[in-house]
Amino acid sequence: MRWAGQQVGAEVPGALPGLAKVHDLVRTSRPPEFAGMTFYEVRAKSALNKVPGHVPGTPYGWTINPYRGCSHACVYCFARPTHQYLDFADPADFDAEVVVKVNVGEVLRAELARPSWAGAPVALGTNTDPYQRAEGRYRLMPQILEALADSGTPVSLLTKGTLLRRDLPLLAGMAGRGPVDLAMSIAVLDPALQQLVEPGTPSAAARLATVRAAREAGLDCGVFLMPVLPRLTDTVAHLDAAFAAIADAGASYVVWSALHLKPGVRQWYLAWLHRWFPEHDAFYRRLYADGPYAPKDYRRWLADRAEPLLRKHGLRHGAEDDVTGGVRSRSAGIVQAAVAAAPPTLF
Repeated sequence: MRWAGQQVGAEVPGALPGLAKVHDLVRTSRPPEFAGMTFYEVRAKSALNKVPGHVPGTPYGWTINPYRGCSHACVYCFARPTHQYLDFADPADFDAEVVVKVNVGEVLRAELARPSWAGAPVALGTNTDPYQRAEGRYRLMPQILEALADSGTPVSLLTKGTLLRRDLPLLAGMAGRGPVDLAMSIAVLDPALQQLVEPGTPSAAARLATVRAAREAGLDCGVFLMPVLPRLTDTVAHLDAAFAAIADAGASYVVWSALHLKPGVRQWYLAWLHRWFPEHDAFYRRLYADGPYAPKDYRRWLADRAEPLLRKHGLRHGAEDDVTGGVRSRSAGIVQAAVAAAPPTLF
């Protein structure tokens, strides 16, 4: 292993804040094909993240995040403030300073082998995207998917990354043994606006082609048209074009909801809005004056606009998982019933 022989406890100049010890940090990499980005390759101590249910008494959800930080650079990303836990003070670091858990497949396989593991659905893509550009370099997802498949664990996966196509044969094989639930996140259909909002993502056309490829591989694959951006992507023209394209790609369903502006994200997004669309400053201040969520009146107005277009294009309305915020696993109900019937156990 490339970290063999290094002294445990030695400090690495320029190492990731909060992970400066060599037993965590393998190396720092700045490959030329990722201009302006730094990768911190670390040895993770765990792979599975336990997410408590939103309603007291409901089962936990489980997620895996092979990366921390994301090169997609979406201005609305709710996960941006999580980089502060790693002592990154600048919100822009989320887009350029990416933590890579190089041993995540090995650690995951060990965790899934524990007698206490009950085979609950595991969600990927709920915090940072597992198919961001770095995945082409590190190839962590095949290891993760193979470990989940070998343990019989249901998987749900949400991504903006067209690199998903590489693993469609593996996912199709998994689907023959248990639930595999996929969705592509596509928030903006207008190419010029997309480059402003999500400058590091593949084009919407490329993502729709990936949806089509997943469907042709025999997999269910929905689309998360999220978030809908007030005054930018909530027009009838944009929603109509989006639903038409999603239907043409053969998507299994579509999920949509209005923009959330939680603390940390709010400041970043509103600064971006002021730079590019200052004419909407006052509207956003009014709309989000009482909290991070768009008010009920706006959400009802948006539903009244979107629902007829869903019917027009013959699309089924899907749902996100209410615990992880990712794709709802088809096995969730079965697992919840088993958890409710079984005595409590500690993981």
